[in-house]
Amino acid sequence: MNNRDKNDDCDFSAEMFNMEGVKPLKQDKHVYFGPTEADRLAKKLRREALERTLGGFRNYLTTESVHAILPDDIISFKKDGVQDGVFKNLRLGKYAITNTLNFQGMNFKLVHDKFFQFIVNNYQEGNRSLLIKHGMGINSKPFPAFYKSYVNVWLHSMPEILAFHTATKQHGGYGAVYVLLKKNEKQKLENRERHQAG
Repeated sequence: MNNRDKNDDCDFSAEMFNMEGVKPLKQDKHVYFGPTEADRLAKKLRREALERTLGGFRNYLTTESVHAILPDDIISFKKDGVQDGVFKNLRLGKYAITNTLNFQGMNFKLVHDKFFQFIVNNYQEGNRSLLIKHGMGINSKPFPAFYKSYVNVWLHSMPEILAFHTATKQHGGYGAVYVLLKKNEKQKLENRERHQAG
């Protein structure tokens, strides 16, 4: 370092000491790392707790983008083997509704979780005829019939579903859907035993 550099350093130090209000910066002694083992364990425990609340099943229903349908589209489906008379009664709302799920006031994440839980729980409890009020979603974002479009895809993807059809006007019309669930294993066993006894 030459004499000129030394003088510049001295001048700078002198100026800093003479300036009012100049304070040295505080050093942050914290060191930040990525997720710790504890973070990963906490996440795993939260996931396991959620799976327990969903009857031990992981919610596999898609949250990816889906094909949009229109608010006044009829959504309808029946698996092979469902009798025409059974499907007609479902379509006309003739089955007693054993449970209802209403999406009003729910955000998408909650709808996703509640829908899956609703179907799985009702299947396990042996409830067969359900009503889901998804709304028409005329002004929904990011596109019209947002929830209805997802419900249509989700209902097609769940093995517990035997059939579904847009509800009649008295139960919500285009903003709702009747769902018919399969018999669960206990119900199937009871049915077999009843037939064998007869």
